[in-house]
Amino acid sequence: MSIKLEHVTYTYSPGTVYEMHALEDVNLEIRDGQFVGIIGHTGSGKSTLIQHFNGLMKPTGGLVLYNGENIWGENYPLKALRSHVGLVFQYPEHQLFEESVLEDVCFGPKNQGLSPDEAKERAKEALAQVGLGEEFYSSSPFELSGGQKRRAAIAGVLAMNPDVLVLDEPTAGLDPRGRDEILDQIAELHSVRGITIILVSHSMEDIAKYVERIIVMNKGKVAFDDAPKEVFSHYRELEGMGLAAPQITYIMHALKEKGIPVDETATTVEEARVSILKALGK
Repeated sequence: MSIKLEHVTYTYSPGTVYEMHALEDVNLEIRDGQFVGIIGHTGSGKSTLIQHFNGLMKPTGGLVLYNGENIWGENYPLKALRSHVGLVFQYPEHQLFEESVLEDVCFGPKNQGLSPDEAKERAKEALAQVGLGEEFYSSSPFELSGGQKRRAAIAGVLAMNPDVLVLDEPTAGLDPRGRDEILDQIAELHSVRGITIILVSHSMEDIAKYVERIIVMNKGKVAFDDAPKEVFSHYRELEGMGLAAPQITYIMHALKEKGIPVDETATTVEEARVSILKALGK
């Protein structure tokens, strides 16, 4: 399974004085089971991009394909596509609305046509996958902590059993502990369920730690699309786009310039630790 964009362009307010090209000739393919990070400065086009993945936005030009089929072709089942490609927006807890956590998570499966009992089973499974146990079932979503609300909202999408989970800044506004808990749960989902994860984030450290591939958006175009080590090796060019590499990247380059034989491509704390100890002969 894959999501594929061919020469996709998206223009806001075409033909007016407010015309703006949010995406320009974007070509990419996200294959089944990948853990992909998307980064870019504000206004780079990343949020517009991900809304094309499940047909929330229609391209001005080009094709969006899911498993080889044009999602804007005649009679294509867009509603079914949105069950396969689940999108969790930034601050998804603002979308919580039912009286209890369990009922809120049941909403999606019920909308798919599942019976109440089937929907509850799906909801319970999804809540377990994000670390919310039975003690939360009858709680009001509005009584949860920020991190718990975020988990409940993600569970609402997971309960629809998607093949692809797209997360737009899932840790925005959370404290460091809440951020780590959410991302660890997402990584566990990827490992256990094998679903495709697409993570939009401003945190270079988070991106470096979790993803296997990074797509860098800049002015509506794909600037880089490669493994984290390769992308962050262009840290000077990223700076020119208003981005940065993980702090570890700068530290390792500084050590290398001092003559210490470390691996300057290290992007995580653990990789840096191993490389520094090796350089020190320990």
